[in-house]
Amino acid sequence: MRAIVLLSFLTLAACASLSGGRDHTFVCPYDVAWDATLDIMKDYAITSENKSTGTIETAWVEMEGKKQPYGVFGREGFGNRERARFTVVVKNENGTSSVNVLESRQRWHARGGVSQQAIRWWPVEPSEEVMEGITDKLNARIKEKGCGTNP
Repeated sequence: MRAIVLLSFLTLAACASLSGGRDHTFVCPYDVAWDATLDIMKDYAITSENKSTGTIETAWVEMEGKKQPYGVFGREGFGNRERARFTVVVKNENGTSSVNVLESRQRWHARGGVSQQAIRWWPVEPSEEVMEGITDKLNARIKEKGCGTNP
């Protein structure tokens, strides 16, 4: 019974971790889409790339986040530290290639209570600005290679 519960939890966690991704479909050979995507992602610290499975993963990068005061008095408390990493999947689908870019973003801050779990990295929404930037670069690079986007 525990195995079934654990398997159900892992399946739900895997689906939840893929939410917030951006899908792009190109009329383009797989090799061209892979090379263009890999070239775009080299702006980030790539920790793994596997052309046969079409996956690219980056390391966590810490940055200054947007100020988000909390409470009645607008306190800032724990700073504005955020971190992000990307998981990219390139797939070949009958003469078209699809690219899914997922940004996992977290913010360092407190959430209720005084336990060790109160101050840690908490998931937040992906940055629209960053995702738009990657989308624009990817579309431009694919067009440079002579491929088009699929509506």
